[in-house]
Order: sequence, then structure tokens, then C-alpha cells
Amino acid sequence: MKVLIVGAGQVGYFLCDRLSREGHEVTLIDHSEETIERAQNRLNVLGVTGNGASAETLEQAGIKDTDIFIAVTDFDEVNILACLLAREYQVPTRVARTRSIEYKDQRAVLSKEKLGIDLLINPEDAVAEEMVQIACSSGAFDVAAFAEGQVQFLGYRIDQESPLCDLTLMELGELRGIYRFVVVAIHRGEETIIPRGEDSIQAGDRIYLFAHQNDLPAIQYMLQTKKEEKRRHRRAFILGGSSIGRQIAQGLEGLQFEVKLIEKDEARCQKLAESLTKTVVLHTEGSDIQTLQDEGIGNADVFIAVTDKDETNILTCLLARQNGARRTLALVSKPELIGLASELGIDACISPRLAAASIILKFVRRGEIISVATIEGSNSEVLELEIKEGSGILNTALSDLHFPRGAIIGAIVRGQQYEIPTGDSRLQAGDRVVIFALPGSLNKVERFFE
Repeated sequence: MKVLIVGAGQVGYFLCDRLSREGHEVTLIDHSEETIERAQNRLNVLGVTGNGASAETLEQAGIKDTDIFIAVTDFDEVNILACLLAREYQVPTRVARTRSIEYKDQRAVLSKEKLGIDLLINPEDAVAEEMVQIACSSGAFDVAAFAEGQVQFLGYRIDQESPLCDLTLMELGELRGIYRFVVVAIHRGEETIIPRGEDSIQAGDRIYLFAHQNDLPAIQYMLQTKKEEKRRHRRAFILGGSSIGRQIAQGLEGLQFEVKLIEKDEARCQKLAESLTKTVVLHTEGSDIQTLQDEGIGNADVFIAVTDKDETNILTCLLARQNGARRTLALVSKPELIGLASELGIDACISPRLAAASIILKFVRRGEIISVATIEGSNSEVLELEIKEGSGILNTALSDLHFPRGAIIGAIVRGQQYEIPTGDSRLQAGDRVVIFALPGSLNKVERFFE
């Protein structure tokens, strides 16, 4: 497919990299000649320097032959106008990123329906939702739901005290009679591997697993270390009273967390106090440890830092952990800081770039992909697909299929039934399969199911 992307920021560059690797014809527009030159040198894309909201620039970039149009500049107005122009050129699929424009309600002045845009995405909404999911999943640093929530994909860090430490995958398989889950990947150092029976889980690993929603309490109980206590009331501290912080507080309120939100701007504190019914709003700095200690940071189940500065989020998470917070979550926009924050001991780093890109990628896939989740740090993905009638892989044992290397089927959902696949499993029309795939195998997986 021919994809035209406007905006070479973090989201645009990431999308160009991923889509060009998968064989799409990608053209990138940006106003910076230096940025375009760098992208063309590093990626397999065609670059055009100019204004993405200009008809002349769009025609130069081949808008008339474009299948997918994606506008992800830092300016809402440019993205909206660019998509309106793409509609006039009859581009089939149009995507825009927005920050401040309200679009959720169909009655909104500028809803996506009225604008004729297929996907209008606010990264802040995606970040807040992911933060709430992770905060609720004890010990997990990455969470994604598939098959209407039936299948959960979770990432866990393994330390010396973890019950899984030093177990081989074969030994772990013996626990399936009690705990229904499957480890589909291990991230160790700079490498992500799909493990086999003889591979062992080691301290310092990050493991990724699939499990059924109903089995999560038992699995999370099993993964608790001796240091972790079962608490009756869950307590959360949030640093940053932006839209993201407010949405996280509202989400955690609804899940019966005791929430305290820290914001240094007094006027903002007043607005937050009016909109949040149960959250305690604290007018102070995130580095004011004495005040946070007085407010009970030592008993916090989770500390979430979502200011507009990555460095502040990372440092305050480290301070919170040092002062007793059990888990820390940080908003980190710069890709180069995500790995560093993880190495320093922060439990989860959420990237607005990845949150937005994961949703956008769902719109540009071939085949019958229902949903996609991208794994930060490894560029791996989790795909959910539906098996169609007439597929050549129906009713054949998985052991007899030449499934692409670098990918693994982690779950099969058939109606209300959930199955961890084995070599004897057979796919039927209507099944939904959830797959973990390393970057080099994504194209092959999509072709396998076409």
C-alpha cells in the first residue's frame, strides 16, 4: 500500500520505520529539510520538504495515488486541515493526531464523523488508559487486552526472589494444571527471544505471558514475592495535574483506589479539586519528600509521574521508590531514556509515541488483524487475528503448519472458550488467535494468515 505521513516527529518517524520495513511504499512530509534528509538516509522512505497542509506539497508527494494518509505533526490544526485536503483527493483512509480538540462525542463541534476522518486519536487518552491498566495489574510493567478482555498480555520483571527465577520453560509447563498461562517471550539485555523448553528464566529478565482474564488473580498471587504484602486498600500517588494526570485519577477513583494528586500550580490544583470527587489534591513539588512522607508515600502501592518533563518523572519515581512506594510508573517521551529508566528500577515507562503509533498501526495492516500492541524496547508486536472461512490452515495440527520463525501463537479464543495452544491444536473458522511476533517476522505472519 502507498502510505503518506505528514510530520517527522517521534510518532511519524516510528511509523515510517515500521511501515517501510513491512514493504509499504512510504512518503514522508515535513517542513524541516534537515529532518527529511536524515529520515531518507536512515529509512526506506521518500521525503518531501514542505507544508503538509498545502495542496501543492501534497500533490508533489503523490496524494492522488495514496491509500493511507496519516497526519501526526505537533499542531492539531495542521493535522485536521491536511486530512480535510486528503478527503478532497479521495484518499480511502485518513488518520489524524490531536491534542486539544474535543472529538469523542459525536455531538462535538469537531467530531471525527463531521470531519470525515477515520481515526482521530489523542495520545493522552491512550496513555492514561494504559497507566490505569498497569496500576491495577499487580507487578506488571506492560498490559494489553485482547478478545474483548478475555486474553491478557502482561510483562513482568524477574528478580532473585521471584518464584519463576531459574525455572526452565519445561518446568513451568508443569504448573499449567494450576495456572493457565504461557510465557511467549523473554527480554534479556538487548535481546528478545521466543523461549523453548530448555530455556530458563533468569534474574533480571523481563518476561511476557498470555493468560485468561479469570486466571489473573491466581497468577498474580503466584508471582508475588515474600516482600509483597496483601493490602486491603490500594493507594496511589500521581505527580502532574495535566489532562493525563486527571484522567488517571478519575480511572483509579472508579477502581476504589485512595488517590493523592500532586500539582505545583495553585490555580490548576483548584480546578482539579473541583473535578475530582475522591482524590486528595496536594499543592506541592514532586521533590518535596517531607510533605510526601507526611502524606503517606511510604504506604503507596503505586507512584505515577506524568509531568511534561521526562527527567522529572524518572527522578521523582526513584525518590518515591527510595521512600517506600511499592511500584513506580513514569511517562517517558524520549526513546533513549526508556531503557535507562528501566535499568534504574522504574517498573513501567509509558511512551505517548508508542501509545499513539500502536493504535494507528491497526488501521494500516493487511489481512484480518483486529488489534495490535507494540512492545517498547524490542519493537515486537502482539497481533490479534480472526481466522476466516476458506483459509488453507483450517483443521490442521499446528505442528504440521510451517508457522513463521520468530513468532508464536499464545492463545486461541473460540467463542467463550480459551486455549493455550499445543502442537495438536487445530484452528477453525471464526477462531481468534493472539500472536507474539518479533520485528523480522511481522510480514511473514500477516502473509501466513492471508
